[in-house]
Amino acid sequence: MTVTPVHKLIGARIEELNIAHDTDSDVVSQLWSLIRRYDLLIIPNQRLTDEQQIEFSEQLGPLETTKPGSTGAGTKLVTLSNLDTDGYPVEPSHRQNLIRRANQLWHADSSFKPIPAKLSILSARTIPDHGGETQFVNMRSVYTALPKHEQEKCDGYIAIHDFAHSRKTVDPNLMTDKERAAVPPVRQPLTIDHDEHRGRSLYIGSHVSHIEGLSKNCSQQLINRLITFSTQDKFIYSHHWKVHDLLIWNNLTVIHRGTPLPDPLMPRVLVRTTIAGDKPLIAC
Repeated sequence: MTVTPVHKLIGARIEELNIAHDTDSDVVSQLWSLIRRYDLLIIPNQRLTDEQQIEFSEQLGPLETTKPGSTGAGTKLVTLSNLDTDGYPVEPSHRQNLIRRANQLWHADSSFKPIPAKLSILSARTIPDHGGETQFVNMRSVYTALPKHEQEKCDGYIAIHDFAHSRKTVDPNLMTDKERAAVPPVRQPLTIDHDEHRGRSLYIGSHVSHIEGLSKNCSQQLINRLITFSTQDKFIYSHHWKVHDLLIWNNLTVIHRGTPLPDPLMPRVLVRTTIAGDKPLIAC
């Protein structure tokens, strides 16, 4: 395989690899090393079925089961689509498009779970000719760029991650009571210590409702300031999708968001598998 960095702070393009056939234990080990180094991998020309995507993903680790309310609930897949069951684009007011709008907020997948996800693996099945990019930020680089006093302050804080909080910013009725009950708010550290070689990362995004120990006003000011700092243009890599692109990223070091389609009726289908975490970020 060949490896080419795509941005000075995040991401590498991996070519000369067919993950449907070439993923023995040595290749899987190489991919993990590249994930730890670049945080985001772009692997083009991977024409996968759902079954092949699951099989490949499970070589990287056990998969999350999709939560209630998502397309694919109860399975190992999440389908991100603006098409109905007959293959036609749904109206802009349709629930699927409201979910897509919510995904245009900066976030880390599954940060709202007691054991947050390690990796997301996203396969482009149907892609419009232009628009609908996905943007990524390396939160290790963001943490390093914070002033020292801000780092020290953030290291001591606990953030509350609440999936319902981010969804209600788009539509207060986007989640049912059953869906909210399945993902109650959880406590996560505001920064994550990885290891002596990879340093710390800031762990924040739209799922954060508040910071423990701060007033509502001070909490919101800090959240807004950190997200604004994190999403400066210099930190952002924008991925322009091509059909059969496969992206892999580390949810503990990366936040991402979708961007709007020029026309919401342009067909777009992506399929995600999610590698489960193996332990809480805060010791019980």
